[in-house]
Amino acid sequence: MPKVLTAVAWPYANGPRHLGHVAGFGVPSDVFARFMRMSGSEVLMVSGSDEHGTPILVLADKAGVPAREFVDVNHAIIAHELADLGCSYDLYTRTTTANHYAVVQELFQRNLDNGYFVVARQQVALDPATGRTLPDRYIEGTCPICGYAEARGDQCDNCGNQLEPSDLVDPRSKIDGATPQFGETDHFFLDLPALADALRDYLEEREATGTWRPNVIKFSLNILDDIKPRAMTRDIDWGIPLPGDLATQYPTKRLYVWFDAVIGYLSASIEWARRQGDEQRWREWWNDPDALSYYFMGKDNITFHSQIWPAELLGYMGRGSRGGTPGVYGDLNLPTEVVSSEYLTMESKQFSSSRGHVISVRDVLTRYQPDALRYFICAAGPETSDADFTWRDFVQRTNSELVAGWGNLVNRAATMIHKSFGEIPPRGPLAPEDEEVLAAVAVGFDTVGDLLRRSRLRQATAEAMRGVGEVNAYVSRTEPFKLKGDDQRERLGTILNVLAQCVLDCNTLLSPMLPHSSSAVHRVMGGTGDFQPLPRVDTVDDLDGGAAYPIITGDYAATPTWGRHDVVVGAPVAKPSPVFVKLDESVIADELARLEG
Repeated sequence: MPKVLTAVAWPYANGPRHLGHVAGFGVPSDVFARFMRMSGSEVLMVSGSDEHGTPILVLADKAGVPAREFVDVNHAIIAHELADLGCSYDLYTRTTTANHYAVVQELFQRNLDNGYFVVARQQVALDPATGRTLPDRYIEGTCPICGYAEARGDQCDNCGNQLEPSDLVDPRSKIDGATPQFGETDHFFLDLPALADALRDYLEEREATGTWRPNVIKFSLNILDDIKPRAMTRDIDWGIPLPGDLATQYPTKRLYVWFDAVIGYLSASIEWARRQGDEQRWREWWNDPDALSYYFMGKDNITFHSQIWPAELLGYMGRGSRGGTPGVYGDLNLPTEVVSSEYLTMESKQFSSSRGHVISVRDVLTRYQPDALRYFICAAGPETSDADFTWRDFVQRTNSELVAGWGNLVNRAATMIHKSFGEIPPRGPLAPEDEEVLAAVAVGFDTVGDLLRRSRLRQATAEAMRGVGEVNAYVSRTEPFKLKGDDQRERLGTILNVLAQCVLDCNTLLSPMLPHSSSAVHRVMGGTGDFQPLPRVDTVDDLDGGAAYPIITGDYAATPTWGRHDVVVGAPVAKPSPVFVKLDESVIADELARLEG
């Protein structure tokens, strides 16, 4: 089995995450990673907190604390949120580590040495109050090409064209609404035109596989038509300095936050290997051409993952029109697939922290079961089109699907087994209806597995729940609760054995989506320990002498295999407690009131 890198978008450390964030990158990536581990692949799942850039400085100033203190607090919050959600990172780290600085500077220097960075004058947008460079994404205005009124300073989400802040009509700062001032300065530009042919070859090769979501590959190829050099430095005092003597020559310049953030996938892999005591092990995922890499994010980050990051890698390896040679990291794998989700709205409006139209992941996890949120995202998330989160839909799906469908099946099965035998009974001769339900559930290992391998979560969840429906129908047809006499005891035992097997099979099918409850179901049906391993948050020292910080990590060696696990005859089954919590309809009004308040 090829090794699989699951590269998850780096959350920006400007505050706690909201549901829109984890619907795009958090849950989809974890479901995929868990399934691939179950399928026998050796998975390396990495990410971390993205902590540089002007927005951090602006928010830290408002909070009256240094930028480093500000990101320390938010990094810890985000790490605990994602761990509590069950995201099974091998390493969730941060971009303020000395390790990350060194890896970023290496990629910059080799791109420069290979000729893919050029110094040029650029008109830049400055905050009139502080004089700091405003990040492109913090400037809005009207697109000069299509007239879209909310285009950003780096691209227009309406027509997809790349822009500069100075291109916008009536530009304004998203921070305070002020009209930015424009000045000129030297910057280091990544020479994307010199890498365009190599980028096109790469993207067309990926297009030919037919595996990328159509919106992602189409957008990625379209932006090559008007590709321009892109500035990768900023005049700011918070970020990664230029390497070596360049830091002295350009003391005010820092590397663009988006240049450094995408390199985090590589630096986190290197940090993980160092923490394992095998400093070169990361190469198994990055230098082996047979290894696979899947990048998970929301659609607003496609440009940086299908163009900027591959361009940085191609330039590092010397594969553009200017040639060159790879640096110390050697030939690095380009993304196998960029798995981009669409937007999740909330009660028909965009999530907006500034307007208070938001619900944080922490709020949901405090009040509701994590698997209830994971189920909603898997069953109704913004996979290939925008989706809307409503409290009514959340309550309805939790109650009618998780509680009344899956949870009720588990409870009925365990109750009947406990009451009639107290343990998993042996199986006698199978009737046609027994064989039919076993086969109907077993086929899910192929259908659901194929869908999860292609990150089709909505279809995979529906197919797994179809299996749950088949088993519930089997109980209704066989009516084991009516089999009372001694002469019917063997038949009763057979039905309940088959039922237990089907419940365990459905649990395996649903476990990548519902890791917390899968362990509960496993124990209800006589199992011991956890079925799906969960992550943990550890506090570790910086490997290169910096301050300690929290990471997400875990031991996932006990991940179950994908396929049927035979029931253990004689395993004790106690009187069950409900796995899922039914929600009162009052939740809807209560949550809407919180939102409006």
